[in-house]
Amino acid sequence: MRYADLAAEIGRRPAKLGTTRLIAVDGPSGAGKTTFALRLAKQLDAPVVHTDDLLDGWDDQFTFWERLERQVLAPLRRGEAGRYQRYDWHRGRFAGPMVTVEPADAVLLEGVSTARRSIRPELTLAVFVDAPPELRWERALARDGDDSVAFRAYLGRWRAAEDRHFAEDQTAAGADLIVDGAAATGDDAFKGDVFKGDVFRGGDDDR
Repeated sequence: MRYADLAAEIGRRPAKLGTTRLIAVDGPSGAGKTTFALRLAKQLDAPVVHTDDLLDGWDDQFTFWERLERQVLAPLRRGEAGRYQRYDWHRGRFAGPMVTVEPADAVLLEGVSTARRSIRPELTLAVFVDAPPELRWERALARDGDDSVAFRAYLGRWRAAEDRHFAEDQTAAGADLIVDGAAATGDDAFKGDVFKGDVFRGGDDDR
């Protein structure tokens, strides 16, 4: 499946968050969400909001949503620009310049729980990216460059909480598109299966 084709399909679907087509790229840590979101955003010429930037530390894994709603989603819903400050994981607080999210035709949310049940009615597309647990674990350790006992403990708790959330929320079942984050793909294509609608059929190789 090609990103260009998916971008065209998104353009045919209605905006549901005011005049913005909101696309959520959800899935467990290390699945490949960021790579997918950035490649799709390039095709859409759309901004990406990485929700890890809005977490107030490890314990804010799911409770960050009020902050995202107030600072980004509510303004976009009104046709106004959203603004937020990124969390500095080294300083342990929000810091640095404000990030502005203009009310573009399309905006991507990337991160764990971005396709949660409460926002689905306003999503133009819900994507769930997944990969085998072992691969996701290796990617997370490599990405953060921390193989300490403490980090492994944090990561283990984080992943267990993800599993509980996805099971309770039925996120994958509610997605429009399931993406294989373990598949070897390039900048122009990905491997995925569409669950809703009949624009695309099951996703092998180059579709």
